[in-house]
Amino acid sequence: MNRYCDQYLHFLSLEKNAAPNTLASYKLDITRYLAFLEARHVTDLTQVSGTHAAQFLVNLREEGLSPRSVNRSFSAVKGFHKFLMIEGVTRINPAEAVTPPRLGRSLPEVLTPEEVDLIIQQPRATEQDKRSLWLRDRTILETLYATGMRVSELITLRQGDLAVGQEVVRVFGKGSKERLVPIGKAALRWIERYRTECRARLLKRSAAQDVLFLNARGTPMTRMAVWKIVQQYARRSGIAKEVHPHTFRHSFATHLLEGGADLRAVQEMLGHSDISTTQVYTHIDREYLKEVHRTFHPRG
Repeated sequence: MNRYCDQYLHFLSLEKNAAPNTLASYKLDITRYLAFLEARHVTDLTQVSGTHAAQFLVNLREEGLSPRSVNRSFSAVKGFHKFLMIEGVTRINPAEAVTPPRLGRSLPEVLTPEEVDLIIQQPRATEQDKRSLWLRDRTILETLYATGMRVSELITLRQGDLAVGQEVVRVFGKGSKERLVPIGKAALRWIERYRTECRARLLKRSAAQDVLFLNARGTPMTRMAVWKIVQQYARRSGIAKEVHPHTFRHSFATHLLEGGADLRAVQEMLGHSDISTTQVYTHIDREYLKEVHRTFHPRG
């Protein structure tokens, strides 16, 4: 059965242009599913029934996974069975009639503009920092907030993606979808200073491949490295909120909407294919408006 898992992942990579992180998650989910079936003596995928799929869903819940993780894992299973039908391996999708748990729409954590400024101002020059890594860190924070890009988009950003004269940056999002995002003069000034004073010291041409942000070894940064940078300066700022790179993305969208930006424009800048994904930020905006009303209205 495992060979069909490999074929499905190959299909997702070639036909759906799935990102490496997505493929890794799906492989984990389907491997777990196949192990579940084998433990119940199911050795042929044509033997899988709706009962098996429902039991797997219950098993995911009993493992203590969050509703969101359960949904993601079960979505992978449904897609796997759909692929098997397309390939003629099976005749039915046993997971089709099974309903995963409904997700509550939780509002993401958002920083105030003052909190963003406080975090961004934390990186400072020190005598020990001979390679000016503080300058790189400051530029990363500035870029995250200026563009609202995902951390995966930030670490693959190339110098050639910057259109300095037009004040836009070319971003490659999920599924390698390309979009142009305004970046603004402030972030561009920090990028230019980083490129001049810091990146040249880090650069190892054989490994960097024009990637903008480099680690201390002169190679492209990882997602985890950016997470650690953001959390380090968030802690240093004294802000009690849980802050990670995506918090800057949430704050970017919320502050634009609070300032009167059009929802469609924010959708375009975030790279959301469905506007309903962007609409979660309108809920945050309404919370902000209600807070203003409570604070300043005579009968609030």
